[in-house]
Amino acid sequence: MACPDCTTGSILPGEPTGTLSTQGAYFTSGLTGEMPSKRAVLLLTDGFGLPLKNSKILADNLATCLGCDVWVPDYFEGKPLIALHHLLIPDRAGVKMGVLDWLKFVLIAVPRVPAFISSRPSVVDARLAKFVAAIQAEKKYEKIGAVGYCYGGSTAIRLGATDLVRSIVICHPGGFTIPEAQAIKVPAAWVCAEDDLFFSKDLRLKTEAIFGQRKGKDNFIEYEFKDYKGTAHGFAARPNLALPEVKEAHEKAFEQTVEWFQKTLTI
Repeated sequence: MACPDCTTGSILPGEPTGTLSTQGAYFTSGLTGEMPSKRAVLLLTDGFGLPLKNSKILADNLATCLGCDVWVPDYFEGKPLIALHHLLIPDRAGVKMGVLDWLKFVLIAVPRVPAFISSRPSVVDARLAKFVAAIQAEKKYEKIGAVGYCYGGSTAIRLGATDLVRSIVICHPGGFTIPEAQAIKVPAAWVCAEDDLFFSKDLRLKTEAIFGQRKGKDNFIEYEFKDYKGTAHGFAARPNLALPEVKEAHEKAFEQTVEWFQKTLTI
């Protein structure tokens, strides 16, 4: 599922330093010696997939800060939901979509319908399960975490209900259901935009209440929700760095992600 804000954003500065693996994923590691990493993080992209270098740069930075392996799986199998040339400058919180903006979104979205069908959630989840099995057979990680952005945020929610990961970070997710959030059984951190078409304030409060109601019960898991003022859907993955408030929020969201994994993926 996508929204107009899913087609907005800026390209992060710098160039990726990792490599493409035999599994077709982007791989980067924060370890420089011969000792293998005992933990790994999956970075689940937004609708732009691997062609947008932002996810690769975020993966490089995560690998360096966490001192572990980071993988960016191509769960769209070469057919991202949104074409790279549709990347636009984002609006900050409070800026509403006009008629022309919605028309532009429709013109972008309609030709991508086949990509959405071929990468519907059930298909993507199966691809991820196969991918995790492959890297585990090779690397034998003790712990794996996942951070997802937009479409990847929705994917991370579903992944958090499986035994494939030990911790998740959900950044301004796309569409998901309350039962999907209720099914999460691993520590979960939420990166929340102030203005988000898919993750409304009402849904955000209902979702946090799900975790709060578990306190003192056997199914309680660690969680946190952080709101970032002045931001719109997509800021953690595709920020307009020319906007000081958005730039700061992007950096703080990255710090939140690093700190969460440092706390929940310790070996």
